Amino acid sequence: MNFSRFLSLLFCLFVSSKLFAQQTDSAYVRENYTKIERQIPMRDGVKLFTSIYIPKNQTKKYPFLINRTPYTVAPYGEDKYKTSLGNFPAMMREGFIFVYQDVRGRWMSEGTFADIRPQTTQKGKTAIDESTDTYDTIDWLLKNIKGNNGNAGIYGISYPGFYSTASLPNAHPALKAVSPQAPVTDWFMGDDFHHRGSLFVMDAFSFMSSFGVPRPNAITPDKGPKGFQFPIQDNYRFYLEAGSVKNLKDKYFADSIQFWNDLFKHPNLDTFWKARLITPHLTKVKPAVMVVGGFFDAEDAYGTFATYKAIEKQNPNANNILVAGPWFHGGWVRSDGSYFGDITFGKTTSIDYQQQYELPFFKHYLKGEGTFNPAEANIFVTGSNEWKKFASWPPKDVETKNLYLQANGKLSFEKVGRTDSWDEYVSDPNKPVPYQDGIQARRTREYMIDDQRFASRRPDVQTYETDALTEDITLTGPILANLVVSTTGTDADYVVKLIDVYPEDAPNPTPNPKNLVMGGYQMLVRGEIMRGKYRNSFEKPEPFVPGVITKVNYPLPDVAHTFKKGHKIMIQIQNSWFPLADRNPQKFMDIYQADRGDFQKATQRIYHDVHNSSFITVSVLK
Repeated sequence: MNFSRFLSLLFCLFVSSKLFAQQTDSAYVRENYTKIERQIPMRDGVKLFTSIYIPKNQTKKYPFLINRTPYTVAPYGEDKYKTSLGNFPAMMREGFIFVYQDVRGRWMSEGTFADIRPQTTQKGKTAIDESTDTYDTIDWLLKNIKGNNGNAGIYGISYPGFYSTASLPNAHPALKAVSPQAPVTDWFMGDDFHHRGSLFVMDAFSFMSSFGVPRPNAITPDKGPKGFQFPIQDNYRFYLEAGSVKNLKDKYFADSIQFWNDLFKHPNLDTFWKARLITPHLTKVKPAVMVVGGFFDAEDAYGTFATYKAIEKQNPNANNILVAGPWFHGGWVRSDGSYFGDITFGKTTSIDYQQQYELPFFKHYLKGEGTFNPAEANIFVTGSNEWKKFASWPPKDVETKNLYLQANGKLSFEKVGRTDSWDEYVSDPNKPVPYQDGIQARRTREYMIDDQRFASRRPDVQTYETDALTEDITLTGPILANLVVSTTGTDADYVVKLIDVYPEDAPNPTPNPKNLVMGGYQMLVRGEIMRGKYRNSFEKPEPFVPGVITKVNYPLPDVAHTFKKGHKIMIQIQNSWFPLADRNPQKFMDIYQADRGDFQKATQRIYHDVHNSSFITVSVLK
């Protein structure tokens, strides 16, 4: 049997087994749960559509396990059942009263929807937010659903992760366990729509072109808006040919999508964005909390760590833990976690998580069963490919060190000795650096870990690397970029990428259907962008003075990675990351008002001498 035929057979077996598992789970739901649907009244009279799956075995009482979502609780109808309940089949078989709710203003629920709805500052029965809606839902469930044990938990991934976080302020006394997973947290600083002031245009457009379309209440998915039909199946070409963000809006949205209009009205970090930040409200947290996320999550890696750290800082005695692994968005329940992209991890990390963390967490706090004694931070470290338990996150047993950019593409922990040194190149927003090699119709999730050799070959990407390491080096926690730059323009974006360079004799995988060449592979560990005009303030942007040496300092999201002996550490710096982030015209202006003619070339300098050292601050695990 030739190899391609073997792969086809393997794929068919995988699809067949997955379909069989879904059919088995669907049968299990019908045989073991009774489904009811209710419109649950909130304190202001608005009713939220809720599907409730109650175990048929009534010889014992069960806790509620709630998922609040803007993505529909379908299928609708008490005779129509979900194929599975909870995050994974073991949760369904454990037995909970599973509750799924369309949030206010979405699908079959009444009321008006608001994206990442601000916490209310009002008092009285008509003052509502997602916290009060969660409170009122739990209160109604306790009083109206028989056979409950008086406890409730809530969980959710991504946007439902935000609703999980929002359950914590002024939580209902019956709410005992909450698990925000990859929670939407800050749509200006690092989740989904913006990263440090740069619009993530590809995600924003693709998502809002369907999610943001106005719709009436009491609408089921079959009658909802359909996804946007892209006329070009090449995301780089589509967004480049569309022109500016303004051109994109004018051509496809006009004024039809409220949130897109809000982006244009609020280009800077103003009260609109600050009001939608949930973290300041995470005080007096009483339920047990388990924050979960993936280091390679393209959507909400930022929110995972920001949520955990906010709870820790504002609630020193809170029962709050962190679990983070080598996962894409939701990969801890949407894959077995044994690999991502081209990189394998040697363990089924998702199965580890499900068996050791999520199921025991809810069993312990909602049922009072079993033991649950995790560490404060439970982290899978890639590279060394091992679970580590830490007493804090970031870990305290680290040495803070600087990796200095050097002449001739060198990178070293030793300070620069030269007195006059820089790299100079031209960045052209009309020929932006792609975020990933090859042609993609949609934004892929694998770009977070993919080979960066394609970028190293471009003249507008600056590359710095260490000599081959003589011992393993493990980096944990945030990475700080400390750049000293100048530009001939009046604005610029800066992208910093931390990369693990494999040795030239690294073996290729066996089998190797993708014909990977792992010798010299440049694995992206972490990348982040900074819109330069916000270098001193996100509220009050400032232009660059052309030719003047300027500092641009900013953090990258947290990492946990071992650079193995024989590997190299690489830093790449570039000024575009397209079409992941919208293009900077490289002149100081409201970029939402930029037109095609506003985009201009600029000469960029990155300095690395004794007086103007550019360096990356890292935390090396002892």
